[in-house]
Amino acid sequence: MGFFQKWKEKWTKQADAVTEKFKEGLSKTRNSLAGKVNDLIARYRKVDEEFFEELEEILIAADVGVTTVMELVDELKMEVKRRNIQDPAQMRDVIAEKLVDIYRAGADDKELSALNIQEGGLTVILFVGVNGVGKTTTIGKLAHKLKSEGKSVLLAAGDTFRAGAIEQLEAWGERVGVDVIKQAAGSDPAAVMYDAIQAAKARGVDVLLCDTAGRLQNKVNLMKELEKVKRVISREIPGAPHEVLLVFSAIFLRHGRAAAKQSEFNERARKSETRHQPRNSGRSA
Repeated sequence: MGFFQKWKEKWTKQADAVTEKFKEGLSKTRNSLAGKVNDLIARYRKVDEEFFEELEEILIAADVGVTTVMELVDELKMEVKRRNIQDPAQMRDVIAEKLVDIYRAGADDKELSALNIQEGGLTVILFVGVNGVGKTTTIGKLAHKLKSEGKSVLLAAGDTFRAGAIEQLEAWGERVGVDVIKQAAGSDPAAVMYDAIQAAKARGVDVLLCDTAGRLQNKVNLMKELEKVKRVISREIPGAPHEVLLVFSAIFLRHGRAAAKQSEFNERARKSETRHQPRNSGRSA
């Protein structure tokens, strides 16, 4: 094989590799929120009800809250009428403006964003929700945020049911740099919470983040297990848990909204023999 033939083959392989990377980059762009909105705008010739319906689906799939999406679409419809917008291309800037307005409004709303942190004492935050919505990942991210604010954090591996749940929380603990209190898989979650609270007290920890197994609100036995977890926490620390965070994503929105509407998670988590009641937030994360 001659020199030029070898060079040609080598150059072709390099060109193919660059092309594949370029295609991969385009794919990521198309799959992003901005890419999907741009694709939507390119496919429509007028701004009609079908346009807004598909826009709703795109935003919900991107994990923008349903209430936020409904409000955003209503505002966009009003803006279309006010500006007499006919061309979908004009919607790109309008959508961006409204999203920025919503972001700024949310950033200014301190009451919604503030957690019920107990100054000078241990704060216990309990995470609940259905399977696969990202409770463990949310715990890891919150642990990182709290630690970056100078607070000491401890994690409780209360999901003793799901295969790999304890290991997943340990991985987050290692990444963030916080310890995880655990027992063997299949152990009583309430016992894990007891051990975690004792460890948190002994170490003088500021915040204890408690993971729990995923469960649907209509599974009686599992909800009773959650009640038991809450009783143990309240017995050891009156008034705790100070926050009960209901985690759900757009993908699992049907179960998440049903759970929030029926308030089963919060009601089960609030049952206690003490007079102290936690400030349950029911935030999505």
